[in-house]
Amino acid sequence: MAESSESATVTVPLLQDTVDGVLDCRGSPAKRSLTGRWRAASFIIGVEVAERFAYHGIQSNLISYLTGPLAQSTATAAANVNAWSGTAYLLPLFGAFVADSFLGRYRTIIIASLLYVLGLVLLTLSALLPVSISSNCGSSEESMPCRSNELQVLCFFFSLYLVAVAQGGHKPCVQAFGADQFDEQDPNESRAKGSFFNWWFFSLNAGALCSLIILSYIQDNLSWALGFGIPCIALAVALVVFLLGTSTYRFGIRGDVESPFVRIGRVFLAAARNWQTEYPMIATEEEARGTLSHKGSEQFKFLNKALIAPDGSKKYGEVCCFTDVEEAKSVLRLVPIWATCLVYAIVFAQPSTLFTKQGVTMDRSTGLGFNVSPASLLSFIGLSIVLFIPIYDRIFVPIARTITGKPSGITMLQRIGTGLLLSVISLVIAAIVENKRLEVAIEHGLVDMPMVMVPMSVWWLVPQYVLFGVADVFTMVGLQEFFYDQVPNELRSVGLALYLSIFGVGSLLSSFLISAIEKATGGDGRDGWFANNLNRSHLDYFYWLLAGLSAIELGAYLYFAKSYIYSRKSG
Repeated sequence: MAESSESATVTVPLLQDTVDGVLDCRGSPAKRSLTGRWRAASFIIGVEVAERFAYHGIQSNLISYLTGPLAQSTATAAANVNAWSGTAYLLPLFGAFVADSFLGRYRTIIIASLLYVLGLVLLTLSALLPVSISSNCGSSEESMPCRSNELQVLCFFFSLYLVAVAQGGHKPCVQAFGADQFDEQDPNESRAKGSFFNWWFFSLNAGALCSLIILSYIQDNLSWALGFGIPCIALAVALVVFLLGTSTYRFGIRGDVESPFVRIGRVFLAAARNWQTEYPMIATEEEARGTLSHKGSEQFKFLNKALIAPDGSKKYGEVCCFTDVEEAKSVLRLVPIWATCLVYAIVFAQPSTLFTKQGVTMDRSTGLGFNVSPASLLSFIGLSIVLFIPIYDRIFVPIARTITGKPSGITMLQRIGTGLLLSVISLVIAAIVENKRLEVAIEHGLVDMPMVMVPMSVWWLVPQYVLFGVADVFTMVGLQEFFYDQVPNELRSVGLALYLSIFGVGSLLSSFLISAIEKATGGDGRDGWFANNLNRSHLDYFYWLLAGLSAIELGAYLYFAKSYIYSRKSG
């Protein structure tokens, strides 16, 4: 056909991502208004809000379910929660690889959402199984201790990890697909993309806030099955809404383009193969042609050896191209930033585990005839985020912009560093409050009475929750934008998966740290830092330890952030 070269663009499968740009649902370049871009993004945000509603409906109160119906110890339950969270945040690396190399983000979102709904259905069914072998376990001092139903435990953990697998495909793709709706080549849409990350975080935390307020109350006071079933319905409805917005989305096409993983992997292999090969001044040669920036070419110079053949010549059909080498460098530059945020991720794991257990022991009365659910205290993190993001986006950024001249007010790395500093302060507050709680327990003779409420208001915990939320606005959003922006276009799902993997590794490290400390400080009749009787434990020591590690982390982060070279698209 005479127009085959053009029709090829239209007939390539539409449900995959692009290398050079984005296309609308008909395969032609999308030229819609900024309002239309936000409308498309709102459909995508909707399914993520439902996913966060579901995830936090499980995660926020999981330690209460494990120590309650499943009869696990505090240390075991905390380690299990962290292990599951860590897995859930690491699996996006695999999901992003599948999306960016094979299925595309749109298809991956749909498949992951269906798996998510299935996992929630099974989780709800597991909660309907008999709780324990003995119906009167724990009813008196002479009775046998509760022992959970093995079938229930098996079904519960299978369902829980199926949800983790589903999130692995869902989480990195939805945010990347949402950001893809804005064309960074258009000045107005490029500015809107920076705002998108703020409002994205605002929306998903609004969903998490609703989950913490509503579902934690239902789970603690009505039914665990109902508490797991409502998120299942919400996510199923959100998936339908997401599909209804298909006609408004920008899709990319991949066609026969080589996988970015293959291209970048080839660079490292070629550089390793040529590590003893002498090479000419490639960087200087290409700077003159405008291919490489001077700083970019000087950093990780060993990768420039991927540009030459083993005999030292440039045989362009046989070696990597300059673009591939620069992409490999851009990925390698992320490693120090990734590593220096791991302690922050360990800290991030504590509110939903140890903070919640603290709240169980304290006076939770409201004066309105009901008690606050311990897990609902997490809502103060979400509430502070929801309240602070508009302040940040509409007040802080414009003021900072007039001072620094930067469109975003402050750089992404400055934003992340601010959050790391705030997390150190919040841990210091947490340690002081826990020390105060232990003093009150001793003062009232409650050290050996763990089931008796400590006469100290649970509202003492609010400042540390609020400060955690403000820290998240800086660090979490900054990391999301940073890892999306600083990777090659085709790897943006992977970039967001790398950001999520920080919290996956951090959760696993938290699990390991808690288990190691429990072995070191407990046993042989001793009360460890994480004793089941929190009045004899020392969570304050653990918080001081994390505060010290966070301060060291901040120093290392500042060192690497100062020398970081942004990619060209970030200026």
